[in-house]
Amino acid sequence: MHKTSSRLLALLSLLQTRPSAAWSGEDLAGRLGITPRTVRRDMDRLRELGYPITAVKGPSGGYRLDAGAHLPPLLFDDDQAVALTIALQTAAAGTTLAEDAARALATIRQVMPPRLRHRMDTLRITAVRPPGSGDAPPADAHVLRDLSTAVHTHAELRFDYATDGTAAAGQRRRVQPHHLVTRRGRWYLLAWDLDRANWRTFRVDRVQPRTPTGPRFTPRELPAGDVAAFVTSRFRGSDGTTTDWPCRGEVVLGLPATAVAPFARDGIVEELGPDRCRLTLGSWSWTALAATIGSFDTDIEVIGPPGLNDAFARLAARCAHAARKPIPS
Repeated sequence: MHKTSSRLLALLSLLQTRPSAAWSGEDLAGRLGITPRTVRRDMDRLRELGYPITAVKGPSGGYRLDAGAHLPPLLFDDDQAVALTIALQTAAAGTTLAEDAARALATIRQVMPPRLRHRMDTLRITAVRPPGSGDAPPADAHVLRDLSTAVHTHAELRFDYATDGTAAAGQRRRVQPHHLVTRRGRWYLLAWDLDRANWRTFRVDRVQPRTPTGPRFTPRELPAGDVAAFVTSRFRGSDGTTTDWPCRGEVVLGLPATAVAPFARDGIVEELGPDRCRLTLGSWSWTALAATIGSFDTDIEVIGPPGLNDAFARLAARCAHAARKPIPS
């Protein structure tokens, strides 16, 4: 690559690090080891290539790279070319964007110089869906876009959700979207369910958004504050056990397993007889776990640990106190 082209690439990279702020001519000259006059000439060259460079008035002058109406020629160094190739070959896995990603990669490859084109051609990567991802359809790119926009703008969402993958089983949901995440080849929406007053994860391939979106909201703090840890804790491990819950307990319920399983979230339900089952369930606190188990409205035998027994005792005392409290006139 010629010295001038290398310098233009370095100059463009610096401008892109401050998308909303200006660089002074002196700062750019110092970073690149050139004179302010050379900086001005290089800015003119970038403008000729189609980059919208704005000159900022001031004591020493400045420059800012603005968003343009047209995509100008792109400049990539070796590491960027490698990163772009890997991203386009793998990021579209689990979505309907695979064909678009392949066309984008082919278009970019055509304008690459031979040296970078060779580096891109040596990277042949196949994204394989991991075991356990099943035959679920990929997430629709338009749905991902709509959900991402709602997450970014903090807008409430209404959508139909197919709980078993069929339209006939769809449920109307109202949520405050928090994050879009991927796990084991699938996309999920992490959101606060307004009707159920709890955090939920929704498979994006089963979401059909409704328009328009709802009002803006102030995002809630996610339990534990870590998206990755929270989402991981919502799923079972490869051995069938729940993972990463801070509090996990085991009880025996006076209900058949078939009556408990649909409402046990990611718990493990084991049949003990026609009217008894063992439930292993996790939560972010012992009190929340006790309250969840109590919602089954049946006899409960706590197997352990002691923290769950204590939580039931505290919850029982609070409920008894609430029952004695007179209703204000």
